[in-house]
Amino acid sequence: MSEKLDGVIVATALPYAEDASAPAGLRPDLDKYAEHCRWVIENGCRGVGPNGSLGEYSSLSDDERRAVARTAIEAVGDDGIVVVGVHGVGAHQARSWAEKAAEDGAHGVLCLPPTMYRANRGEVVHHFSEVAKAGLPVMVYNNPLDTKVDLTPDLLAEIAQLENIVAVKEFSGDVRRILEIREKAPELTVVAGADDLTLEALLMGATGWFAGFPNVFPAESVRLFNLALEGKLAEARALYEPLVASFRWDSRVEFVQAIKWAMDYVGRYGGPCRPPRGPLVPEHVAQLEQDMKRAVESLV
Repeated sequence: MSEKLDGVIVATALPYAEDASAPAGLRPDLDKYAEHCRWVIENGCRGVGPNGSLGEYSSLSDDERRAVARTAIEAVGDDGIVVVGVHGVGAHQARSWAEKAAEDGAHGVLCLPPTMYRANRGEVVHHFSEVAKAGLPVMVYNNPLDTKVDLTPDLLAEIAQLENIVAVKEFSGDVRRILEIREKAPELTVVAGADDLTLEALLMGATGWFAGFPNVFPAESVRLFNLALEGKLAEARALYEPLVASFRWDSRVEFVQAIKWAMDYVGRYGGPCRPPRGPLVPEHVAQLEQDMKRAVESLV
């Protein structure tokens, strides 16, 4: 496939509106979500990723989940790409979501290994082979911290042989993986998955960033991405270093709440999360405020 799913793709946070009839009194605010998708595209990001972990896909009903994806696709239109999260407990669920994404006009899908259980090598390969049958470009998502399944470079080399598998979002936290993946699966686009390892990953050859904090700093994140790809290390470091303390929240348990809080801090709308995610505790708020203050002051 010619579509590599590279560039800066924002794992978009999902705003909620108060609604007593909805779960936890919150329903997805699709109007606000559409505006947010447009905003990150207008600020230079290549695309958006609805229904990822940051989009709280696991807290949505099936109807809500599809409505969110359709909203992103319609909002972005021809101005960017939409890579829909299709994570599922098993291959049949993930393939079904991928087929719906294809029907709705998505440009690609992002997919974890089977969630909820520790799949073996054969089950992982089967899972992605089924998702790929939907016909869209597939970005596989390596997040061994949460899934307990590690898509090692050796395993990725096998997965990369499947038709329509074009990219990997690498979130192991080990920047040494980047070069090894490029050696063993050179046909795969390597996508930085952890915001606080973005510069390091890009310098090692990643050509994409599936990102959380561009929900907060889209234009600045695109500038960082471009400086890194252009090899302008001094300028990239000068931009990155004051931001990286806030970026570290992308790798914490409370990353959804933190990014939404940071959106509120800069005048965007982040808002609350649905359970099981609760509000940040005061200690987290104090640290996050300090990290965000440093980041914002560096951009003035």
